[in-house]
Amino acid sequence: MIEGRILKGIGGFYYVYTDEGIFQCRAKGLFRKRALKPLAGDRCTIELTHTDDVEGNVTEILERKNVLDRPPVANIDQALIVFSVHSPEPAWTLMDRFLVMMERNGIHPVICVNKDDLADTCDLSDIEDIYKSTGYSLIFTSVKNGSGLDKVREVLKGRVTSVAGPSGVGKSSLINALIGEEVMVTGDVSRRLKRGRQTTRHTELLFLGEDTFIFDSPGFSAMDLPEMKESELADCFPEMRGYIGGCRYSDCSHTHEPDCTIKQAVDSGDIAGRRYDSYIDIYNELREKRRY
Repeated sequence: MIEGRILKGIGGFYYVYTDEGIFQCRAKGLFRKRALKPLAGDRCTIELTHTDDVEGNVTEILERKNVLDRPPVANIDQALIVFSVHSPEPAWTLMDRFLVMMERNGIHPVICVNKDDLADTCDLSDIEDIYKSTGYSLIFTSVKNGSGLDKVREVLKGRVTSVAGPSGVGKSSLINALIGEEVMVTGDVSRRLKRGRQTTRHTELLFLGEDTFIFDSPGFSAMDLPEMKESELADCFPEMRGYIGGCRYSDCSHTHEPDCTIKQAVDSGDIAGRRYDSYIDIYNELREKRRY
């Protein structure tokens, strides 16, 4: 048996990266019986159908550390949340929805603010002020002039990273700048299997270097809120965690009650007002979902 990681699944075939190369595999019938669908990012074992072949069968899916439903991917170490300074203007609540989803799934987020060549000093300072108390890594980049790309490569090193963010912020350009054509996995698969390049958009794990992968995830531009109670939301805002339990009321929602430590922290500037606005928006949406 050979151990590897699934890069992508297309038309019933799974392309598995291993130390011995990339293999095109089918999933054995036992997965269908167990209603277990192999996902991009899955660690697995495979057996070759012929010794000199580049084809085989996936025989086992190894234990997953996490799973996202949209897009369907497994074993993410971190998420690179990409927004732009301008064109389009940043949508703060959408940014914070992504961050809440990652917190809820135990996935460490890294914030990448792209197109910083369009920004002035005040723009960048405002963004830093909003997220400085979260503890998240914040990287400013420009694909156009290459600024910040080395910092992104450093945080990606040795990890499996999924890229998320709205349309138009430069995710595809950023991914292309990071991977370089010489390490494009899809091209390597095509040459070895003597097949044309697959042009269908799909979730694909791209190889960046030793133990370093990045997900090219089309459609990962909007996100449903996770299944959770409103009372659990504050714990998904890192800068709020230290204040939970200090309010006058033990069941404080941090929305309207007196003597709320989180609201006091907002008033004092220890928690950014824009982050608190996102908290209120998401809180109300969760409450509405529960009603229906």
